[in-house]
Amino acid sequence: MIMTITHDEIGSDEDLAREVLVVARDIAPCIFSFDADSEDRANAISILKRVFKSAAARGSHLVKGQRIGSAAVDYSDIQSAFEGQPTRALRALCNASRTTAGHSAASFPAGGIVAQLWPERYGS
Repeated sequence: MIMTITHDEIGSDEDLAREVLVVARDIAPCIFSFDADSEDRANAISILKRVFKSAAARGSHLVKGQRIGSAAVDYSDIQSAFEGQPTRALRALCNASRTTAGHSAASFPAGGIVAQLWPERYGS
């Protein structure tokens, strides 16, 4: 049974969790169509929770500018919390869900000139 990932599974700040989900949908839309009890869904939730925690902390890695006069701090947008590993990991989940283990992920052309010159031989 397919079950979408909801904001309450990601974090306690509803607005931030929803924003994380929207950005995640842009990066890897397939993560919202995993089966409810699948490992891929659990992995996606773990990645999104980590992104949520990172964005909620608003640590020095998300600071894009500081001003001393009037003491302002500018933070990067939520997309920057996905940079690097989270984006690659979410896309890897989508790529893994498209292929079936043990089967090729592409179609191969029929044999051409090379196949006529060196035909494949099976057995001994």
